[in-house]
Amino acid sequence: MNRPNEPPTSPTRAQPSVLAALVRTVLRIGQGFSVTFRQIFRKDVTKQYPKVIPPLPPRAHVGRHLLNRHQNGLEKCIGCELCAWACPADAIYVQGADNTEENRLSAGERYAEVYQINYLRCIMCGLCVEACPTRALTLTNNYELAFESRQDAIFEKWQLLEPPAPLGTAPGTEEGK
Repeated sequence: MNRPNEPPTSPTRAQPSVLAALVRTVLRIGQGFSVTFRQIFRKDVTKQYPKVIPPLPPRAHVGRHLLNRHQNGLEKCIGCELCAWACPADAIYVQGADNTEENRLSAGERYAEVYQINYLRCIMCGLCVEACPTRALTLTNNYELAFESRQDAIFEKWQLLEPPAPLGTAPGTEEGK
């Protein structure tokens, strides 16, 4: 029964709302598939990384750290531990020791007896490089850092004093055997 203030209901009034809902649903599905269909016809952006290494910008320094030496072979690092203090990820451990005349490793009064960087913690922010007063620590453009164990990810001082191998010669590649 109809109430006095309501318009009379008819079976034809319910059909347009169902039809409108069906049209809205089809439009939403079509809108979702439009993203998929647009991507199907675009060119792939796959990079052939191990075989083709894209050149980095000349001033890009986004990779492994390097401890530098003076021209005479002495280490630039004086063991001041400022890089360890500046590191927000606590990835650097430095233990300084005093130089002696018999065993002089750096030009200053002190040298880094222990220097370690944990690359599982390092976020490559470069704050350690900015904090170094002697410019002993720099970032290289070698970003190939893959490790087989957690212990391999901790670089010791002797590893950081050696320049990294060129890109594409990492172990496991054809060039690196």
